[in-house]
Amino acid sequence: MSEGMEQPEMEESDHKEISVAEFFEKNRHLLGFENPQKSIITVTKEAVDNSLDACEGDEILPEIHVLIDEIGDEKCRIEIRDNAIGLDRETIPKVFGKLLYGSKFHKLQQSRGQQGIGISASAMYAQLTTGEPVTVWSKQEGEPCHKFVVRIDTEKNEPEIIEDEVVGEDSDEFPGGKDYYFDHGTTIEMNIEAKYTGGHHSVKNYLKHTAIMNPYARIVLREPDGNKIEYPRVSKDLPQKPKEIKPHPHGVELGIMMRMIEGSSARTVSSFLQNEFTRVGRTSADDICEEAGIDSDRRPNTLDKDEIETLLKAAQNVKLQSPPKDCLSPIGEELIEKGLQKELNPDMIFAETRKPKVYKGNPFQVEVGLAWGGDIEEEGSFDELRFANKVPLLYKKSSCVTTKAVEEVSWNRYNVSQTGDRPQGPLYILVHIASVWVPFTSEGKEAVANYEDIRKEMKLALQEVGRKLGRELKRQERREIQEKKKRQLTSYAKEMGPAIVELAGEGSPEEIEEKIQAMVHADYNPEQL
Repeated sequence: MSEGMEQPEMEESDHKEISVAEFFEKNRHLLGFENPQKSIITVTKEAVDNSLDACEGDEILPEIHVLIDEIGDEKCRIEIRDNAIGLDRETIPKVFGKLLYGSKFHKLQQSRGQQGIGISASAMYAQLTTGEPVTVWSKQEGEPCHKFVVRIDTEKNEPEIIEDEVVGEDSDEFPGGKDYYFDHGTTIEMNIEAKYTGGHHSVKNYLKHTAIMNPYARIVLREPDGNKIEYPRVSKDLPQKPKEIKPHPHGVELGIMMRMIEGSSARTVSSFLQNEFTRVGRTSADDICEEAGIDSDRRPNTLDKDEIETLLKAAQNVKLQSPPKDCLSPIGEELIEKGLQKELNPDMIFAETRKPKVYKGNPFQVEVGLAWGGDIEEEGSFDELRFANKVPLLYKKSSCVTTKAVEEVSWNRYNVSQTGDRPQGPLYILVHIASVWVPFTSEGKEAVANYEDIRKEMKLALQEVGRKLGRELKRQERREIQEKKKRQLTSYAKEMGPAIVELAGEGSPEEIEEKIQAMVHADYNPEQL
């Protein structure tokens, strides 16, 4: 700064605390609201994910309706209805009118949503782009249906209730009337800036992928032109319900450990380790304390930052059992095969569900499926179906670990032609990661980070199904060669008959031709000669 020039003072009034809602209002692209085409997919995704989680949580076979109407230039009205257990009156405005309000963020168990941002961010996007609130109907079994019209006060990140009333199933207030009325469930309606399109990045394709990974759900889409598409349920078997687990010491960072100690009511370090973590028993807790050089009977709240860091490093150095895997809910090979069959109708399907593994203390499980031939187009490269906790990932394919794993496999070893690192042919490759905490590359949850442990598991699973496909393609190739030889012999049988009769001096051309045909078709018995 030049001599004599004074730096302007920053007044206290220039500083302002902002809420999380206000932050994401100004940075909506971080949550997937980048443009009208992508935004309609994001809104659909967040609502459908919530519906599927709610249904599975209460072991209800999901029934989901998505209805879209165009209401102006790049504006759409979208309604999503489900048959889940419904929400109580006090919860409804908070779920749809407050960001970071949810039941899953602090739970270590597999679920589609985690952050409590998705559906409330969609509501925020609606009021930001159209200036209109969202309308929610929710009904619990045996209870009246509650209707709310809600806005988000972005400065306070609090719901602003515009309407709150009870409506009956015969009321004109209920959307769709009896045609879409469930005895229990939730419906959300909002007007948003959106562009309904076809192709890979479309609501239709997103729901198709969702139907593949969730074949126990019935999903209905009504497009703006009135066209109705149904993705039918082909299984009544729900995946195993995941259980909540405590954090594992190998997956905890220093700041979290400090916060856990601050909020703990444990009287000793040993009891703190046993009560707050999974796979830490009395013996393991004592081993950790001994490794750290800390008295196991000491009160946790007397530890300073350096001692907590030493304790954490000791916990990560001591050999512990891996965290329990019942917090995961893989879809399983049978349901993968059913999902691929009903939506793609291929000739061959192979699936593989790997055993659970752990990355940074977090359990995860990889599943893959291959679909080949049939109604799948012959031309060009393969198509990739990427999923995280049963949710389709349509964007940022090149930066996703699933794509990296596919590219590391030598597909030509499995009789699949390959150009560069991409397999060619009538092939769909499905890759699914199930985890208590999926390491997404961004808040938009569009791609999974390229962790070596995850990529390795995906590659091993792909190689296993690749071997199955390769063996079947080899058998198919041999069958085709045999069929070709049969056709050649069959075509020559009539000409060979007279020549064989002349050489043998007995029989008739017709008899010889019949025997050749029988031999070609494996019905020939040498004793007949």
